[in-house]
Order: sequence, then C-alpha cells, then structure tokens
Amino acid sequence: MPPVVVFPHIPKTAGQTVLEALKQLVPEEAFSPVRTHANAAPDAQMPSGYRLYAGHIDWVDLDTLPDDRFAFTVLRDPRERIASFYFYLIREAAKLSAEELASKARTNMRTVTSVSADDYFFGGDRAWQRFVHDHYNNFYCNYLTTRKIRGWTEVADLDQPELVRRALDGAGALQRIYTVDGLDDLEAELAEMFGTCPEIQGTYVNAGPNAGRTARWPALLERFERDDSAGRLERFVEADVKLIRGLGFET
Repeated sequence: MPPVVVFPHIPKTAGQTVLEALKQLVPEEAFSPVRTHANAAPDAQMPSGYRLYAGHIDWVDLDTLPDDRFAFTVLRDPRERIASFYFYLIREAAKLSAEELASKARTNMRTVTSVSADDYFFGGDRAWQRFVHDHYNNFYCNYLTTRKIRGWTEVADLDQPELVRRALDGAGALQRIYTVDGLDDLEAELAEMFGTCPEIQGTYVNAGPNAGRTARWPALLERFERDDSAGRLERFVEADVKLIRGLGFET
C-alpha cells in the first residue's frame, strides 16, 4: 500500500503539474476535499481517512497523519515565483468580465490590473498590505515556519537569521523538498511508491507563455515607477534565498 501523500502546494511552483500527476495515482474519492486553506479552519485542513492531501493548504495538523506519510513541497527561484504570480494574475484577470472582476473574491486580480506595480506591492490599506506580505514576503520561510498560507503576521517580528533558522527546522517535517528543475527526482520516487508515475519534469500545466524559458523578474522590475520599489521588493526574497541555499539548492 503506498503511503499517504501530502503536498502543500506553494503558488506558482509547478504545483498544477504535480497535482495532475498525483490525481492519476490516487482515486478521486481518496483525495481530500480540502484543496485551499479557505476550505477549512487551519487545524482542520487534513480530515482523516484520505490518501492524498494537496493544494494551497495549511499543514499545521500534519502530525495527525500516519507516520509513514510522504510529505513534500516544491520550490523555485523566489524572484521568479513572485513575478510569475504577478503576471499570472494579470492574465487571469483579462479573462474575466467586468462584473466578475468587481466581486470581492477577485480583489487581487482587480487590484493588479488597476494600480501601478509600485502601489500593488507597497500601497493600499493595512488589510491589503497584510495580503501582500502573506503571499509575497519571503513566503517560503513563512510557510515552512508557520505551516500556514497566511502566516506572515506570526513571524513578522523575527529577525532574518531567526526566520531562516526556523524555516530550516520546519522543512525537517517534510520527507522531501524538490525544485522545479528537479522534478525528475519526484517522478522516480512516486514511481517507486506506486509502480508508475506520469511524466512531471518538463510538463507545464496552468503555465504562462514561454513557460520555463523566459525570466519574468526583470519584466516585473521594469514596471516600477518609483526608484526605491525594486530594492524594497528585493527584500521580499532575501530570507528565502538564504533558506534555499541552506537546503542545499542553488538560486
């Protein structure tokens, strides 16, 4: 019997590609219905009895699952993740009608298309800035430390060395961490567990134009109008860069 699989999916890290592969390995009825952190309370993201837990989920109750679970996540260059997320929102917003875009659920997409890049990242009220920090400010460190998609406030007062240290400790709760350039290792491990695995490395699901070929970070920086914005956004990746190096990966 293959182990219970847990995939806390960090947005814009090839997660849809991985999810499609996992869905071919595990029956639909064995896939937990909690697919995003908004579907349940933080401590109820992993209801018992399922074989696959995956999505933009909190994983604070990981330790309630069987000891032989296989829990993993995927990272990419943190600069490219931020830029990819930003441009993804712009693409998706363009597909919506004005009525759809006006809904509360589409606040992020409406904002990204109606204000400058400077104001998107560094403007707005306190609630908006909480949203930005939750989703962009050294997200890897925050997620591995708090096990929550929206965990920034819990670590906002930590200095950078302490945040990185806690994130490295948090990473130890997962069996593996991969990078988007090393998904062939994930293929091999899933194939060993399940006897087969669809191709993951080099497969792009829900990706933008020129996936895997064009760096998006420079294009994002070109959108800034204020001189200090690029430097401020660079601080959103400093701890994550150190984390990735601490995990033994290159950035």
